[in-house]
Amino acid sequence: MNKKLISLKKLSNGVLKNGDKGLTGRSRGIRIRKAIEKMLKEERGVARIVLDFAGVGPIDFSWADEVVATLVSRLWGGEYGEKYLLLKGLTPSQAENIHVALERKRLAVLICGSEGCRVIGILNNYLARTLDQVMKMKRKGLTLRQYSEEEKIGMNTSGTRLLNLYKKRLVVRVEGPSMKKDDPHRGRQFIYRSLLP
Repeated sequence: MNKKLISLKKLSNGVLKNGDKGLTGRSRGIRIRKAIEKMLKEERGVARIVLDFAGVGPIDFSWADEVVATLVSRLWGGEYGEKYLLLKGLTPSQAENIHVALERKRLAVLICGSEGCRVIGILNNYLARTLDQVMKMKRKGLTLRQYSEEEKIGMNTSGTRLLNLYKKRLVVRVEGPSMKKDDPHRGRQFIYRSLLP
């Protein structure tokens, strides 16, 4: 998977020519989002996009809604292909405004900071528990069968939970090794992995 780091400080300096450092307002948000979308469309294949808020001034709800909530909504809709979004370098105030914007649209995204990574926005409790399990497995990943056995839940239930996390772009899904003919559980097997390196 490719990784692309987008510094919002550098991006805003290039897009907002008047020297304004504030990421506020819907009109500024549209210009920043369009620049990010252009980068997403240029990025080929599977990619983890990290939006870095380090050195950025305050953001308001309108900007958070126009940029982050719209990007997450379109990611969930598959408009950018298999791209994943992480946010980092957020201040508590920035995280709060983004959380509210995502919450109102019932969306969620991963943010990483000095305290580790967590979800902001709205995510059902059972999906949050499932995400925790996947993140504990890190790069090794978790299969539907492993999750089903660990949680003592049906295969359909575990499969639905893992698939929903994948569709929400909160975990990566890769195809596992092929099963042998004599294996009683033949078929395609996916491994769900954390977005974190």
